[in-house]
Amino acid sequence: MIEPFGNQYIVARPVYSTNAFEENHKKTGRHHKTFLDHLKVCCSCSPQKAKRIVLSLFPIASWLPAYRLKEWLLSDIVSGISTGIVAVLQGLAFALLVDIPPVYGLYASFFPAIIYLFFGTSRHISVGPFPILSMMVGLAVSGAVSKAVPDRNATTLGLPNNSNNSSLLDDERVRVAAAASVTVLSGIIQLAFGILRIGFVVIYLSESLISGFTTAAAVHVLVSQLKFIFQLTVPSHTDPVSIFKVLYSVFSQIEKTNIADLVTALIVLLVVSIVKEINQRFKDKLPVPIPIEFIMTVIAAGVSYGCDFKNRFKVAVVGDMNPGFQPPITPDVETFQNTVGDCFGIAMVAFAVAFSVASVYSLKYDYPLDGNQELIALGLGNIVCGVFRGFAGSTALSRSAVQESTGGKTQIAGLIGAIIVLIVVLAIGFLLAPLQKSVLAALALGNLKGMLMQFAEIGRLWRKDKYDCLIWIMTFIFTIVLGLGLGLAASVAFQLLTIVFRTQFPKCSTLANIGRTNIYKNKKDYYDMYEPEGVKIFRCPSPIYFANIGFFRRKLIDAVGFSPLRILRKRNKALRKIRKLQKQGLLQVTPKGFICTVDTIKDSDEELDNNQIEVLDQPINTTDLPFHIDWNDDLPLNIEVPKISLHSLILDFSAVSFLDVSSVRGLKSILQEFIRIKVDVYIVGTDDDFIEKLNRYEFFDGEVKSSIFFLTIHDAVLHILMKKDYSTSKFNPSQEKDGKIDFTINTNGGLRNRVYEVPVETKF
Repeated sequence: MIEPFGNQYIVARPVYSTNAFEENHKKTGRHHKTFLDHLKVCCSCSPQKAKRIVLSLFPIASWLPAYRLKEWLLSDIVSGISTGIVAVLQGLAFALLVDIPPVYGLYASFFPAIIYLFFGTSRHISVGPFPILSMMVGLAVSGAVSKAVPDRNATTLGLPNNSNNSSLLDDERVRVAAAASVTVLSGIIQLAFGILRIGFVVIYLSESLISGFTTAAAVHVLVSQLKFIFQLTVPSHTDPVSIFKVLYSVFSQIEKTNIADLVTALIVLLVVSIVKEINQRFKDKLPVPIPIEFIMTVIAAGVSYGCDFKNRFKVAVVGDMNPGFQPPITPDVETFQNTVGDCFGIAMVAFAVAFSVASVYSLKYDYPLDGNQELIALGLGNIVCGVFRGFAGSTALSRSAVQESTGGKTQIAGLIGAIIVLIVVLAIGFLLAPLQKSVLAALALGNLKGMLMQFAEIGRLWRKDKYDCLIWIMTFIFTIVLGLGLGLAASVAFQLLTIVFRTQFPKCSTLANIGRTNIYKNKKDYYDMYEPEGVKIFRCPSPIYFANIGFFRRKLIDAVGFSPLRILRKRNKALRKIRKLQKQGLLQVTPKGFICTVDTIKDSDEELDNNQIEVLDQPINTTDLPFHIDWNDDLPLNIEVPKISLHSLILDFSAVSFLDVSSVRGLKSILQEFIRIKVDVYIVGTDDDFIEKLNRYEFFDGEVKSSIFFLTIHDAVLHILMKKDYSTSKFNPSQEKDGKIDFTINTNGGLRNRVYEVPVETKF
């Protein structure tokens, strides 16, 4: 019964142990599905299920029939044109990160967008090259090429060999084929994860980890583009600390810098950065963002062509791009074997980035998003893209922002953008031939501002959560020092280690009653705290398992102020001496205590041999003695046994989500130690599954019984107060004017120094 009274409430109910609650409230007979039941449901077929599967696999079939042609088409066209222009430029720029000819970046911008139109569930993300992914693919390609046998040529990678080709062209062909193989394998991993419905693995990449990783990757991208900005020949490095080797190579030949490339890149980078800042500040007033990347590309290409930069200043240019697509190639199995670890990292980072961006837009515009279907869409896109010589992609944050901010409503905008890329590939790609590579490098760096600004996360995370801040910093360091692949693996391992560390050393606390209510808080945090005399309430805020059961024991011993095992052994030793005195007739019991007729007693050799740990750890048995021993009184022969005032211990397990075999065994040992020294132990706050698991582990026996479980802390406290010394009038019956029975609890200290009105049904 709940009675509202102002801003208070009064609850009248019995004091419930778990057993008593289950006796008074019968459970429903719920049927728990077995694996076979789930398998039958999975394998069953019906027209409705078939339709649901088709709509799930092809999301376009659900939103295209509902497309609002008059309302959305114009917005999608405008958005698609803007996004397509950005996709062309980013594709060209990010191809430099893979260290392959820029034209292949156009392939990477086209095929994933077409595939995502049919299989993707997000309406706003733009799928294609992403700088971090391009960098990871480039490193994987460099590693695969370096592991190839010395006499391996383009033919072994699925490309036709031409003896007239230069060694440079051969190297490009090998890298293109390796990038295609890496992309296909990454797509296969994503597709497999999507089909198997295990997209949840991305949860192991926390926001702090992704932020630290992308920031470090942005630094890698920055360093990798220096060779194009300075136009230097820098060898590829894939081993740990490669970033420092690249920096050494750049600065050791800095005197060879091409000034024309450097000046052009700096001008482009400065203008792009300024205009992007203007776009950001005035985004509410601008109908569409200023396409500064497109404008600077047109200007740079025109100036380079008109002034003949290639011949006059020896700048590196994009060069001729053959119109149309090249024939598909067969992925190389040996490259699969050499890059499987890198491909797994590429697949997971691609999905994590795409899904996080898609989640933002799905929440903003209130439409469903399917993570597993996103994996399928990205996987198929990468497979097709790799077969047609593109490289792995995800979604670029800036490109998706352009698609959304320019009014894109659906993936029709992505289709229009892909058509823009197609026009460049088929018809006007030759216009980009005089464009300097340093301009593309500057455009790539212009897209890194958002990621480099994530350094500000350190201060924010430090104020909010030290562990997350540490994850960010260590992820950044690992990625910088070890490289993207090993750095990501080390970061995930470190993150999981912090989780273990948090649960291994939980912040256990001692609770007490606050404000004469049924609320119990850490007794160090408030002034008006009341701790019942002889009662200790201990809370553990984490799961208990093999790694922290020892820590749990130590913190519990610190909380109660003594070791129950030490007390037990001391009492068993003392009991042995008392029993010997009694048998020899040297001990008399009087109302005032024990009287011993001797001053000392010597242990026999047999008794010394019996002082083994196994014997001393057994329960105390005084049934053979004609008197009762009060271990807190003086003992004969000045036998010293530590005195304890604790008679009840409550363990708050409301935050303990699971136990393992080791912790169950350790917990039972701890409870037995307290029970054997006459300390009643109660466990509160557990759910039914917790107790069922203890039953399976054979946790309960003659000492540890299921009756120790109570629903709440207050239930256990009231049970203890009504049970302890009731016959000695520590609960004194009294009668109020209204005739209701209550109890006056007036012993010194704790809850018992206040008056409780307790009706028959135990109101509190």
